[in-house]
Amino acid sequence: MKSVAIKSAKELEIKEIEEPKANGKDVVFKVKRAGICGSDIHNYENGAPVGLVMGHEFSGEVIDPGDRTDLHVGDRITALPISPCGKCSACLTGNPQYCNETWNHALGLSLDAQGTYTSISKFRSDMVFKLPANVDNDEGAMVEPTAVGLHAIHLADIKVGDTVLVVGGGIIGLVSAMFAKMEGASLVVVSETNPYRGKKAVELGVADSWLDAKDEKFLEKVYGISNGGFDKVIECCGNSAAVSSSIMCTKNGGKIVLVGVSAAPITIPAVVAVMHEITLKGAIAYTKEEFQTCIDLISNKKIDVKKFVSKTIGLDDVNQAFADLYSGESELIKVLIDPTK
Repeated sequence: MKSVAIKSAKELEIKEIEEPKANGKDVVFKVKRAGICGSDIHNYENGAPVGLVMGHEFSGEVIDPGDRTDLHVGDRITALPISPCGKCSACLTGNPQYCNETWNHALGLSLDAQGTYTSISKFRSDMVFKLPANVDNDEGAMVEPTAVGLHAIHLADIKVGDTVLVVGGGIIGLVSAMFAKMEGASLVVVSETNPYRGKKAVELGVADSWLDAKDEKFLEKVYGISNGGFDKVIECCGNSAAVSSSIMCTKNGGKIVLVGVSAAPITIPAVVAVMHEITLKGAIAYTKEEFQTCIDLISNKKIDVKKFVSKTIGLDDVNQAFADLYSGESELIKVLIDPTK
């Protein structure tokens, strides 16, 4: 069957792969939608692992329910794409996201769990969630990135009246901004180097304003709009400039949640964090409860995630979409893939 796989740095290829077989345990499903994630862009940039079929944000339709007696052929699903052991202290305390095994066999992130940039996939049954009838395929594929944002906001512990800066206006940043407003933040600002995304954050109603991170007077504007620094900062880029900026923009005694991921070491002004007693807290993925919460919020129409979807493409258009997203100059926010298109 047709798939999109990593060929080399900044190059994807259309590739034929075998259809996954039912094994009586895993859930086999037709892919209805698959999202392009920031971590996929990192893999695209690095060109590794070669041959990987990415895609860990998805909605699907059950072909074979495996060992799930509560699922039936035709049910619509999504899943936590992680592979926790279920036995360690992290798993037993409800935090599988930082189990040491979590990413070893993750869907669309490891070669032995080919992802959803294809027409049929499968994954371990205990990670699969059934979608309510009123959650459509686009919304189902948006559950995973939405849960990332919710987890970050929970870790930030935003209080009513807090001022919040979100560094980076990609999908995780925009969802985080949305949740910050829902938590009662009195001011939510997005900083961006891409003006299209900055303006989009305000247009979509998730931010009160945006600031150009490349502006020579950026810090001056930050201190003016926040009265000396933000209470909470959600960092969604993961590079030295973004994390350093986050530290400089946080008020004395404030908190930064690091959501962006960098595989390489980064350099930061640690002395500022020390002298101002700033808390830096890492955030990775989500809990099962947060994943379910996002499904419930979407189903109950408490949040609108479809407004973040820029367009839906077929497999043949994936290479160009990655190039556009990687450029840093595109107006695109979330691109979904429909393998049947």
